[in-house]
Amino acid sequence: MRVTVNQKNLKRALGMVEKIVSRNPSLPILNNVLIKTDNGRLRISSTNLEVGINCMIGAKIDEVGEIAIPARVSSDFINNVSDEKITLYTKNNILFINSEKYKTQILGFDPKDFPIIPKLKIEPVAVIPSKVLKNMFYAVADAIALSETRPELAGVYADFSSKKITFAATDSFRLSEVGLNAKNSGQYSVIIPRNTVMEMIRITNDIDMDVEVKIGDNQISFYNNDFELISRLIEGSYPDYKKVMPSKFLSRLLVQKGDLEKDIRLAGLFSSNISDVKLVCSKDSILLKSKNSDKGEIETTVPAVLKNDPFEVSVNYRYFLDGLKIINSDKVVLEFTGNGNPLILKPYDDKIDLTYLIMPLRS
Repeated sequence: MRVTVNQKNLKRALGMVEKIVSRNPSLPILNNVLIKTDNGRLRISSTNLEVGINCMIGAKIDEVGEIAIPARVSSDFINNVSDEKITLYTKNNILFINSEKYKTQILGFDPKDFPIIPKLKIEPVAVIPSKVLKNMFYAVADAIALSETRPELAGVYADFSSKKITFAATDSFRLSEVGLNAKNSGQYSVIIPRNTVMEMIRITNDIDMDVEVKIGDNQISFYNNDFELISRLIEGSYPDYKKVMPSKFLSRLLVQKGDLEKDIRLAGLFSSNISDVKLVCSKDSILLKSKNSDKGEIETTVPAVLKNDPFEVSVNYRYFLDGLKIINSDKVVLEFTGNGNPLILKPYDDKIDLTYLIMPLRS
């Protein structure tokens, strides 16, 4: 292999794939990235056997070939090279990296030992703009269960119908659901692992183009011309979370998101070991109260507009802040659905299909 590439493009590609590299002492080949010429471009790949990623960059190819090289060493080196053009060539499983300033050799491995990353050669189920996909995953990511005791909750439930895409996640303490009206081909319901979701948030943060979603036999892929990520899906059935979503509210409160977010954060400084903050909601304000025997206590008032009867509710302020940060509107709606029932957060903009539920704490 002999190719010439742009340093910034190679740096970006290595940065995209190295996060998935597995630190696996029993399978050392997984500590590597695969560099291979592919139809006039250079393909950089990595996998941990659960998730695989291919990143494509433009290159001047003088000789085709491939090599597996240690991810950390290659990425750290390329990140610190300032020369614009870099020449890569291989000989006897050694990668030679030459630029105007550097002549470098990195000991590689036989590319034949690198695991094959499967391709889903099927039509996409959906095509979603990258920024929209990122925002949808971001809206549900915090609600994914961290514990593996219930594997189906350790991922995002994704439902693709003919006219809508719905993502949902819950850890039993809070629940987040986001929807997007879209024309899709076919009906699919799958559970996407948390690590895959977090990788897609990271990747789509740096691109601005449509992403094709393909679903095959217990696998899902996200694809465009510059990258493809393929992941295993979580087996099992997602719980019917719709049963815990109240169909009506008793009281409704409208408040400026920025004011509420700031004061909830301040009240959280004085919360107890269960992170509790009490919201006392009246006609024209929310009184926030928290108390800690070791730190002190606080009361602060946020202006608000109440519909129907006053109410009080105690919530985990960290979960509450997680809900506020995903709501992309200046005002937020709080819906009280009864004592012991979930508190609902929604954007004031009804064009945004987002619902966030928090289970209340016992007073």
